[in-house]
Amino acid sequence: MSDADLARARVRQLIDLTRRLGERLSAETEALETHRPRDIAAGLADTQEMANLYRRDTAQVKADPGLLSAAPAADKRELAEATRVFDGVLNRHARAVEAARTISEGLVRTIAHEVAASRTPAAAYAADGRAAQGDGRAVAFNRTA
Repeated sequence: MSDADLARARVRQLIDLTRRLGERLSAETEALETHRPRDIAAGLADTQEMANLYRRDTAQVKADPGLLSAAPAADKRELAEATRVFDGVLNRHARAVEAARTISEGLVRTIAHEVAASRTPAAAYAADGRAAQGDGRAVAFNRTA
């Protein structure tokens, strides 16, 4: 196989991966925007695997741009366009994920506050013998979403 054939195959592979990952992220974004995050769970491992492949392949090309130099100009333009579209999808996905995270954290904080506020103060005593103020029980809050 010639250098041109290898470069063309690599470009075509990157175009395909970029488009498939973009379609998957678009579907996930749609699920988040329509309040259906459970629809994402089943395909999360596949999305992660595709994202890792994309990261690895684009890092290789960035480290050695010569890998694509012998590819036809039309294929390189198609890859550039697929990448431009993917960047837009990725930005929209990031905004949707951030919004879902913010909402989720807000709900957890609100629930934790309500639980803490509804508890009756514990009948504990401080070191000086006076009744301690507040609830001695803890409510844990994990910041990861």
